[in-house]
Amino acid sequence: MIILLHRPLPRTFRSTLSRTFSIAMSRRSQPPSPDSSPRMAKKPRLEYPPLTAEDYKDGLMLAPMVRSGALLTRLYSLKHGAKLVWGPETVDKAILHSVREVDPTTGVISYNGKSKAIFTTHPIEKPFLIYQIGSADPELAVQAARMVMEDVSGFDLNCGCPKPFSTHSGMGAALLTNPDLLCAILTALRAAMPPEITISAKIRLLPTQEDTLKLVERIVNTGITALTVHCRTRNMRMREKATIERLREIVDFVERMGKGIAVIANGDCLGYEDWKRVRQVTGAHSAMIATAAESNPSCFSPHPLKDLETTFVPGYIRLGKYLNNHWSSTKFCSTQFKGAHDQSSRNDLKTSREVIVRAKGYDDLEKTVGPWTGEQEWSEIVEAIEKRAGQRAPPHSLKDITPSPITVSEPAVKADEHANAPMSLVSDLQIPAASLLGLDAPPPVGEVVGVAG
Repeated sequence: MIILLHRPLPRTFRSTLSRTFSIAMSRRSQPPSPDSSPRMAKKPRLEYPPLTAEDYKDGLMLAPMVRSGALLTRLYSLKHGAKLVWGPETVDKAILHSVREVDPTTGVISYNGKSKAIFTTHPIEKPFLIYQIGSADPELAVQAARMVMEDVSGFDLNCGCPKPFSTHSGMGAALLTNPDLLCAILTALRAAMPPEITISAKIRLLPTQEDTLKLVERIVNTGITALTVHCRTRNMRMREKATIERLREIVDFVERMGKGIAVIANGDCLGYEDWKRVRQVTGAHSAMIATAAESNPSCFSPHPLKDLETTFVPGYIRLGKYLNNHWSSTKFCSTQFKGAHDQSSRNDLKTSREVIVRAKGYDDLEKTVGPWTGEQEWSEIVEAIEKRAGQRAPPHSLKDITPSPITVSEPAVKADEHANAPMSLVSDLQIPAASLLGLDAPPPVGEVVGVAG
């Protein structure tokens, strides 16, 4: 095993990590099963340099998703090829009222509230982890960032979530109509954080291209390293086609500013193969995936897994128990997974879900997903990260995918006019959307649960 450290940690924390990996990993509330075996800790082998704008380029990123973007999903996304992973939006006040605790057995770091963990992470994901802040106050945002800065590599400000839990206090997409506050938060974060920690923002399109470009210019000038653009407006929903063709002009605009900022496309990218389409249409440096990753975290791979109820879900649950992940989180995510079928059927998936839904805890699934050690699942994740050899890029590079030379310049029209247009770009390129998502058929509208900030 390796521990991937972004920068030196305090002596007390290094001591904790040393104790953490000197014993076998098992759940606190459940003694290890007879076939589990102790794992000897390995000395750290790889050191990762601080994040730069280049690390945000030529990659597929896991989007910030409430509930769905849990620690286990982030780890599996890294295993299957995500270059960087965003944690779920965490409100500044929530993290400020938490207590940081390190599990002496698993090494999992939890920021615990009164009744549950507000945020959980593990040192192995730190070089790839972007922590997304929900805030409408520069001072609180800085306090929240200082609270968790030793466990992450970058901070992202949520400026795009349209849900009431994010917007009611002026956070999320509400910041789009308050650019002074939005930029004040980013400026404060950049000034307060050390240079090795990156600052980025995730926005949505404004109704007109002209207003969007004006906002982008102000955001870029705050000193951010990367900008993610969800190619929908605040009023658009997931069932409406993302207007990714608008992003090309934004990318060109940012590049002409000459600051080297990475622009990440978000909206309707279905996986590794679909990135070719997104890259050619938008010219974006990278793509961020939400819905497809919620359904199948192996979508970052050129060869996403099929028959998830047998090839993925059992291992996911075993890893959950191995890392003492709260059962409710493991259960929720496990019931969201769905993919194409080869050896099994959709009925098998339904049966598997029913068993998980009825389970009250890990022990109820012992006959279904055992053996319980989870050691193999953990070792495979560690091995996949080791193969990156100190680089953040996964083995399957995206650098050979170049954008189309044709520049698409849209007039300053309202994006909502295109909201209900068919996904013609997918059809024109003859890309089967359901196949790229890893599904037998597109997911029903009502099944989209995770919310990308």
